[in-house]
Amino acid sequence: MSEAPHTDEPVDGVDATGEDAQFAEDRTLSTDFVNSIVVAIEKGDPLEFEYLTRDLHPADIADLIGLLSEDDRTRLIDIKGGGLAADVLAELDDDLREDIVEAMDPAKVAEAVVELDTDDAAFVLEDLDEEKRAEILAEVPLEERLAVRAALDHEEESAGRVMQREFFAAPGYWTVGQIIDMMRSTEDLPDRFYEVFVVDPAFKPIGEVPLSLLLKQPRDTRIEDIMLKTARKIPVTMDQEEVAYIFEQYNLISSPVVDASDRLVGMITVDDVVEMIREETHEDMLALGGVEADTGLSDSVFETVRSRFSWLAVNLATAILASLVIAFFDAAIGQIVALAILMPIVASMGGNAGTQTLTVAVRSIATKDLTPSNAARIIWREALVGLANGGLFAVIMGALAGLWYFLSGWGDQSDSIGLGVVVGIAMIVNLLCAGLAGILVPLGLQRAGQDPAVSSAVFVTTVTDIVGFFVFLGLAAAVLL
Repeated sequence: MSEAPHTDEPVDGVDATGEDAQFAEDRTLSTDFVNSIVVAIEKGDPLEFEYLTRDLHPADIADLIGLLSEDDRTRLIDIKGGGLAADVLAELDDDLREDIVEAMDPAKVAEAVVELDTDDAAFVLEDLDEEKRAEILAEVPLEERLAVRAALDHEEESAGRVMQREFFAAPGYWTVGQIIDMMRSTEDLPDRFYEVFVVDPAFKPIGEVPLSLLLKQPRDTRIEDIMLKTARKIPVTMDQEEVAYIFEQYNLISSPVVDASDRLVGMITVDDVVEMIREETHEDMLALGGVEADTGLSDSVFETVRSRFSWLAVNLATAILASLVIAFFDAAIGQIVALAILMPIVASMGGNAGTQTLTVAVRSIATKDLTPSNAARIIWREALVGLANGGLFAVIMGALAGLWYFLSGWGDQSDSIGLGVVVGIAMIVNLLCAGLAGILVPLGLQRAGQDPAVSSAVFVTTVTDIVGFFVFLGLAAAVLL
């Protein structure tokens, strides 16, 4: 049997030394440790796999599975009896979870679904085709099956999809003692909760009592006398990005989720929100790069090519458009070769400046720091920033271009000064337009009901390229020829 990973402190009688000590400290999966896992899988030894991973958190095991090849993942499922632990399934990345669940025995997936909270169970099943999902749910007991189906009926990325249906609620006339006794006697408590929700006779939430406050009160205290007003109730239809904003804005630990009749149907806790924020940030980062949100490192070459091709095709079209602008000034470029050398600099500076503004704008829109009420002021600020940066780089680049042109012997002093002026003016105009495009494009897309992160970068790059080439070459043709 292979040796277990070591740590600096004794773990189950094993001394820790070397590279694996760092793994024990910061949960980094070292190359040697992963290789030892692969050896255990290839030997078909489930006991050795369990021994090697016995001290790992389910999230670390999920990361470990993500580092394995597709064949090794399949072998691992086989030696584990056709399934993986429920808490490991819940921690897998979205792009990997679907493949893992597809390869598992439906009965094993059903066992995991029963163990998980309804929100995690919905995550495990949501990306499966209807036939596979029905096959798995057929193995799930009726009560859990109905709860999971109800969660899946809600829109993806809505509060109803991410909420958990397990919560603790009580009428206002209950006492602290009654609630404590109920908690001790029932087996249906949520795995993790922080507040008791107080409901009226129609089961509508009217307040909440944090457990920290509840445990400090005498047993005969009625909870309606100590309850706090509910900070915010989350409708089941609310988008998860809005949910994350509310939790951040009001410093919530948990919040009740209500249906269209304002009845309590579930709760969302802060650990769910952390996952939402990670997902939204992940999606925005990929979208800004023109990559589909469900793309991952476990995708095949074909799937990756398919996910990236569409935006690359859009980029090709915009690049052709920019090239047509260059072709319009082919005579000027033919007479002054230096223009062909300098024009990428002008366009590149505009593109980088636009990307800076765009990144800040998209993030500010997502966090609601940029709204219609302050949009005009921020647009004016970005215009001034673009103008200031343009002026500074105009002096730097204009002087360098003029000096280089003169020392190269391609023109006399007046031609060099003229070229420097052209480069400087083009730099000012392009950086000004880049700043405006970087904020106006995402604001325009938001106003049109589109996600600003999805296609803003393409439009901003197109604007900076076309403006940069047109202004630079147009000025050069007018001033130098």
